[in-house]
Amino acid sequence: MSRFLQFFCLAVLFSGCATAPGNVTAARDGTPSGNATDARPPNIVFIMADDLGYGELGSYGQETISTPHLDRMAEEGIRFTQFYAGSTVCAPSRSSLMTGQHTGRTPIRGNREVLPIGQTPLPGEAVTVAEVLKQAGYITGAFGKWGLGAPGSEGTPTRQGFDEFFGYLCQRRAHFYYPEFLYRGEERVPIEGNEVVDDPTSHPGAGPAVIAEQYAPDLITQEALRFIDAHRDEPFFLYVPVTIPHASIEVPEDALEPYLNDRGRSIFPETSFAGGHYSPQERPRAAYAAMISRLDGDVGRIINRLKELGLAEHTIVFFTSDNGPAAEGGADPAFFDSSGPLRGMKRDLYEGGIRVPMLVWGPGRVPSGMVSDHVWTMWDVLPTAADLAGVPAPPDVDGISMRSALLAGEEPHTQDTLYWEFYEHGSAQAVRMGDWKAVRRPMLTGDIELYDLSRDIGETTDLAAENPEIVREMMRLMGEAHTPSTLWQPPSR
Repeated sequence: MSRFLQFFCLAVLFSGCATAPGNVTAARDGTPSGNATDARPPNIVFIMADDLGYGELGSYGQETISTPHLDRMAEEGIRFTQFYAGSTVCAPSRSSLMTGQHTGRTPIRGNREVLPIGQTPLPGEAVTVAEVLKQAGYITGAFGKWGLGAPGSEGTPTRQGFDEFFGYLCQRRAHFYYPEFLYRGEERVPIEGNEVVDDPTSHPGAGPAVIAEQYAPDLITQEALRFIDAHRDEPFFLYVPVTIPHASIEVPEDALEPYLNDRGRSIFPETSFAGGHYSPQERPRAAYAAMISRLDGDVGRIINRLKELGLAEHTIVFFTSDNGPAAEGGADPAFFDSSGPLRGMKRDLYEGGIRVPMLVWGPGRVPSGMVSDHVWTMWDVLPTAADLAGVPAPPDVDGISMRSALLAGEEPHTQDTLYWEFYEHGSAQAVRMGDWKAVRRPMLTGDIELYDLSRDIGETTDLAAENPEIVREMMRLMGEAHTPSTLWQPPSR
């Protein structure tokens, strides 16, 4: 019997015993945050940015880039300060989200390309959060970047529990924002007005020119809004893995206006940049800031649509990022202090590579104005969503439900240890146990670095030599968490 069929039988067995989520307790100031009297389980909207750093939102300390809608979401909901991505790069982080498993066990543990288009597919026997919620009667839709299976493979979203999909199947093609085509389900859909012109002379040194009329993030947001409109009368799971601010710096000209002076020049000191694909490359910092502000506006459009349709009190919205910030495509994380107080960025297992923003919003269900230092991760999302929907999670997930951390305001459960492994840049492992954090490079064979996050959030002082017993325990935990894989081999092997 397949894993999915086993889970289906388990879900049917327990669905009659499931209870709907209860009412919310008081917010931070002690006033009631509202009552959720709707008997049906809440709609779940999960918005995930791509390479957005811990310090790139105003609510997390950003002083240069404007993010008013996300800052309001933080004010009206919970801002978590210790939420972790599933990995430090795209595909394994998404695999962790979909399966509820950390990178020591999840099927996709790295970015591995499939030619001519796509990445290593999520296997058919994997049980995804979309499949779990479908058993609870949810309509499921994904709009944005998938990155877990090539067209026609078992890993495509419509073969992994999603009723609808629109966006990029291949994360490599999602580097660019004015694509000639996207996918609806598994059908390739031309984007009218976007065309690659094989005439490098029009963009010296930048490759083929692009006739660019339709900005993919706008199209993806429109599809997400259409999905909400179409399914307003039934519980839905809306997954929006946007591409901003990943890779090429591209943004419509009108989005630049807040970051230009009255002479049309960037308000930032700019450096020349010859890469990228479309945006005005003499203003890469302005364009990068404009991209994040554009994303902020798209989140505002989704929340406003929920309010307009009377769905806000029946919906829980999550916003996070798949990993830390990147220095790719002309991005300048040092200039924007994109990692905030954290060390490292994308492709690091230091905090800057894996600790990411997490905002949760849901009037009448989620307390308002709360800042939480509760520690949780991407692989906790699946069991949390199952708990919110009133169905059991699959038995072999690594995560646990954080429903109480979101709704009840009570002391939530937490995991004793968190684990990551990474196969690029010589490989690495990391474990968090309480406030202790260990990093080992290369994985399996390298020396342990040890940090006390309660005193050293920037991981500046290695305490391994002074704490040999903790080092031995961290090595033991790494050994237990790592499951050997024929597909994912440490480079040293």
